[in-house]
Amino acid sequence: MIKITVIRNSAEKVMGLLIKGHSGTGAYGSDIVCAAVSALAQSVILSLTEHVKSKTDFDIRPGYLYLTLQDQPTEITEAVFSVALLGFREIKRNNPKNVTISNSRG
Repeated sequence: MIKITVIRNSAEKVMGLLIKGHSGTGAYGSDIVCAAVSALAQSVILSLTEHVKSKTDFDIRPGYLYLTLQDQPTEITEAVFSVALLGFREIKRNNPKNVTISNSRG
């Protein structure tokens, strides 16, 4: 099971992501659900750091990804996270037994 936690501040703006686990829909290294979630999450990191130039803290390991903004969220960071969240929700819709999405105050 992949557990996606969206970290929000008190104003409900997205501050980061915590993603843990594996979907179990395929062998390690060839699991398309894990690959999709990973690609979206890593695209968020690249977009924030390379394009938006936001200060971030992140940690990526097998079955684990943590990302948090060090700056305050902006309309642009919200847009970046929103694109990924749309993708995560679609992956969850197609794989409801393998993906969960929750919110947390950070």
